Amino acid sequence: MIEKTISEIEAKIGAAESVSAERRRELLQLLATLKTEVAKLSQTNAEQADSIAGFTQISTHEAMRTEQNPQLRELSLRGLRSSVEDLEQSHPRLIQIVNRISQTLSEWGI
Repeated sequence: MIEKTISEIEAKIGAAESVSAERRRELLQLLATLKTEVAKLSQTNAEQADSIAGFTQISTHEAMRTEQNPQLRELSLRGLRSSVEDLEQSHPRLIQIVNRISQTLSEWGI
């Protein structure tokens, strides 16, 4: 499920015409790292890993909408950040990646 969700996000970003090639490349690299880190987490906490993947998908969707709603984008990013709060000690790399993805999506302002 997690790999499928992240693969769907990657496809959506790859096809996004409203995103510059540089931004697209940056986010795809972050997603590749996220996929690795979430796969590690899913071995010990599959439910938490699913939550992170789901919020990543929602946040990406909100950041790429043609008609932006800043409140929805911020709400989805808050959900993404919240989904990893309890993992700071056990999965610091995952926290870094999620924070970077959140920051990148927040900056898009498409």
